[in-house]
Amino acid sequence: MASSSASSTLLGTDRRVLALAFARMADALGNSFLIIVLPLYIASGTVAGDVLGLEESMVTGIVLALFGIASSLTQPFAGRLSDWAGYRKLFVLAGLLVFSVANLSFVWADEYWMLFVIRIVQGGAAAFTITASIALVNEVSEMRSRGGNMGVYNAFRLVGFGAGPIAASLMIEAGPFDLPGVGPVTGFDAAFLIAAGAALVSSALVAALVEDPDETAPTERSLGIRVWSEQPGRLLDPIFALGIATLVMAACFAFLSAIEPEVNARLDQGPVLFSVEFVALIAVLAVAQPLVGRASDKVGRRRFILAGLVGLVPTTLLQGVVGEPWQMIGVRALQGVAGAMVFAPALALAGDYATKGQSGAQLSVLTVAFGLGIAAGQLLAGFLVSLGFVVPFAVGAGLAVMGTAVVATQVEDRFAGAGPSPAQSHA
Repeated sequence: MASSSASSTLLGTDRRVLALAFARMADALGNSFLIIVLPLYIASGTVAGDVLGLEESMVTGIVLALFGIASSLTQPFAGRLSDWAGYRKLFVLAGLLVFSVANLSFVWADEYWMLFVIRIVQGGAAAFTITASIALVNEVSEMRSRGGNMGVYNAFRLVGFGAGPIAASLMIEAGPFDLPGVGPVTGFDAAFLIAAGAALVSSALVAALVEDPDETAPTERSLGIRVWSEQPGRLLDPIFALGIATLVMAACFAFLSAIEPEVNARLDQGPVLFSVEFVALIAVLAVAQPLVGRASDKVGRRRFILAGLVGLVPTTLLQGVVGEPWQMIGVRALQGVAGAMVFAPALALAGDYATKGQSGAQLSVLTVAFGLGIAAGQLLAGFLVSLGFVVPFAVGAGLAVMGTAVVATQVEDRFAGAGPSPAQSHA
C-alpha cells in the first residue's frame, strides 16, 4: 500500500507518519483537557438545569460518553466518505477546525443541554479526523512496518493526551487568571481556550506537513465492513473481532475518568493526584506501543493481543480494590503495559487484513470500537459505582475475559513475521 517515497524515514519511521503524529499530538493535548475539566466543571455548580432527576455522577458519565457515542456513530460514514473522495487530508482538516470551534464554545455553556450539544458536535468532528488519519497511516505503511508505524502514531497522540490532564488540573487550581486586555478568566475558561488553540495548531501542522499518498484514490466499492466471517470454521470477521478486543480495552481504560469525585474521596486526594493516576496509563502506553508494534512486525501480532487482554483482567479489577494513590498509580501503569500489547498490534493486524482503497471504512471498525469502549466504560462507571466502588472494575475484568476468548477463537495472524509484504486479499 505504500509508495516508494515511503522509504524516506526518520529514526526508522516514515516521515509522513511522524508529521501526522505530531499534528495529532497537539490535537490530543487539547482534547484531553476536557476529560479532567468537564467533571470538575459540572461539580463546580457552574452548569444549571436538571436531567430527569439523575445524580451528578450519572450526568457526568453521559456528558463524557456523548463524545464517544457521536463519534462512533459517525465514523463508518466518515471513513467511507474519505474512501469515496480519495482525499484524507481534507477530512482531517475539516474535523480539526470544527473541533476547535466546539472547544471554544464551552466558555459560554452554562446549561446541561449546551454541554450535550457541544459534545455531540465534537464527536462528529472527531470522526472525520480519526478515520482519515488512521487510514493515512495505514496507506503509507507496508505490512513489515505497519506495527511500528501504528505504535509511533499512537505514542505521539498519547503524549499529547497524557500531558493535557496534568496541565488542566494545574490550571484549574491556579485560576482565575487576570489576562491583559481581557480581565479575569477562570481556570475552566482558560482550559477551554487552550483546547481550542491546540486544535488550531494541529490543523496548521496537517495543512503544512501532511499530504495524501499517491496510492489514495477515489473508490466506488461497497462499504467494506463485515461482521460475519467468510472463512469456514470462524464465526466473526477478523477485523470485527479485533474491534471487540479494542472495545474491551478502551472500556477498561475509561472506568476511572467518569468517577473522579468518588476516586478522590476514596483515596483522600485532589485533582492533581487523580491526573497523575490517569496519566500513568497514558505514559506507559506512549512508551511501550512503538516497541510492541515493532516487535509485532517481527514475530506476529496475535500473541501480543492475547497477552494484553489477559493482563487487563487483574489490572482492571485491582483499581476497584486499592486504597492508596501510589497503589492506583502502579496499577494504572501496569494496565498501560497490557493495553500497549493490544492497541498497536490490533490496529496493525486490522490494517494487514484491510482491502486496498477501503481502509478508511474497514479500520473505522476499530476506531469506532475504541470510542464506544470509552463511552461504555464511562457510562458503566457512572451507573454502577453506586452499587459499590469495585463493581464497575469487576465488570471490566469480566469483559477482558470475554475479549480474550473472542481473539483466541476468531483471529489469526496474517503473516509469520518480517519479510516481503504478502498481497492483501481481504476483499
